[in-house]
Amino acid sequence: MNRYALQHIPDSAYCFPVSEHEMGLRLRTAKNDLTQVWVIYESKYRFGQVQKKEAMQKTLSGELFDYYTLRLNLQDTRLSYIFYLFDGENYYYFSEDGVTESYDFTHGYYNFFQYPYINRADLSKKVEWLEKAAFYQIFVDRFCIGDQRKDTSYVNLAWGEIPDPKSFAGGDLRGIIQKLDYIKDLGCSALYLTPIFQSVSNHKYDISDYFRIDPQFGTEEDLKDLVDQAHRRGMRVVLDAVFNHCSEDISFFQDVKEKGKASPYYNWFVIDGEYPVKEPRNYEVFADCDYMPKLDTSDSQVQDYLISVAVHYIQEYDIDGWRLDVSDEVSHDFWRRFRKEVKRAKSDAVIIGENWHDASNYLRGDQYDSIMNYAFTKCCLDYFAYDKLSAEQAANRLNELLARNTDTVNDMMLNLLDSHDTDRFLSEVKGNEEKLKAALCLLYLFPGEPCIFYGTEILTPGGYDPDCRRCMDWEKADRGKDSKLFRLLRGLSQLRSRYALTFEGTRITSSADGKILELSRRGEGYEICLYINQSGLEGVSGTVSVAPGTFRLFLNGGEILC
Repeated sequence: MNRYALQHIPDSAYCFPVSEHEMGLRLRTAKNDLTQVWVIYESKYRFGQVQKKEAMQKTLSGELFDYYTLRLNLQDTRLSYIFYLFDGENYYYFSEDGVTESYDFTHGYYNFFQYPYINRADLSKKVEWLEKAAFYQIFVDRFCIGDQRKDTSYVNLAWGEIPDPKSFAGGDLRGIIQKLDYIKDLGCSALYLTPIFQSVSNHKYDISDYFRIDPQFGTEEDLKDLVDQAHRRGMRVVLDAVFNHCSEDISFFQDVKEKGKASPYYNWFVIDGEYPVKEPRNYEVFADCDYMPKLDTSDSQVQDYLISVAVHYIQEYDIDGWRLDVSDEVSHDFWRRFRKEVKRAKSDAVIIGENWHDASNYLRGDQYDSIMNYAFTKCCLDYFAYDKLSAEQAANRLNELLARNTDTVNDMMLNLLDSHDTDRFLSEVKGNEEKLKAALCLLYLFPGEPCIFYGTEILTPGGYDPDCRRCMDWEKADRGKDSKLFRLLRGLSQLRSRYALTFEGTRITSSADGKILELSRRGEGYEICLYINQSGLEGVSGTVSVAPGTFRLFLNGGEILC
């Protein structure tokens, strides 16, 4: 047995409460190293006298490690436990003292693993509406022009032309309202909008007034109408919070430029000097953009202000959550305050961070609910577009991503193939529609919530920003409602809305011949199986044959035509 591979950390993704009386446990071992794993457990006040024993199941398997999991239903949540391991020849105990051939239960209080008590306030609560949600991301300026009476003097891009970084096409909130039925018909039940607040740019990530809707996009009444119309259709609306930085035009920074350290807002920014100076720059910014000064989110007044913004749009407009821009550069202290106030204003408002990397420290129930899962994006690119992963390697990678977080968090992750910050996935796979369709099946069936970027359903191409932000082709969209791709997306959404696709019951493997990536979702009354073959050769999984470059999807044993 490889002792070096064993890992278990209490109060982490390896030990976490699922409910007030349910605990999830996970043990990491070397790949294919153990034959059986059990957990021995009881209340920490009875562990020395009596124990219970339950078998764990190997549910995740990566390149180097296997992960055994179990959910315990507890009457007494003052949990103590150790692991009992069998490698095919010998039995071992695994506790805080490591691996031993024997274990003294009467003195277990010195070295058993424990979760001392499930406190209600420490639970990572699932946002229930996410379970069946499918997101549709909209870059507002490029989606649809709805207000035909507004001032369009700022528009400098003819609709459909290729944009540059300074292009304005004229899309607005009323355009989104007009297309809500289209989005719902596609099967999407939640909108994620890029920023809509006052800004000089087309993307609005440099905000000069957080309490004003940018006139290019509409008015406060337009936002109210959008949220109301969405809710009437059973849809949700999530806005983009840019709290790491702001525009240099915001009144607070202008005051600091004028008054320096005498300004009451001086400490709102990170400045090395009496006044902020661009040459050489002496203040922190987003990336290298000197027109986007960084806000000091460790400052209590900055926290008060930004939280007031977040709560305002929930209370006044009834939005359903926030996506957090550049969230990994903002203080943990702020996000902890932010979560409490947002959840107090609306308990099921979702909080989604923009962290491109492992964000487990933010996903412990005290900050975000989930993140934009760009690690999933990269796995899909490596498998479908770049030919860097075999089916087995892709399965390993996907399992390793699931092992990063708790079951609760996995069920809330925002999974995506592309966004306003990446090349279009269609262009990455060189226009191959079959690859896109297979990737979309994986996206919709992977634990968490799928998010498609507007225009995916009509095969919109695009390179890196700003090319990925092309205008929506509505003539093509109107013609494409009966296309195979549109029907596939609608059908995948119907699967999600019909069945409770939780992380529990998920298996991701590859076929014995190594050619097919397999994903299965099992629950009460259903079994969904997806088979994808990107090997270039005929592949077989059990009795299922999959032609090269294709995929097959089954529900309860019957194939769904895609």
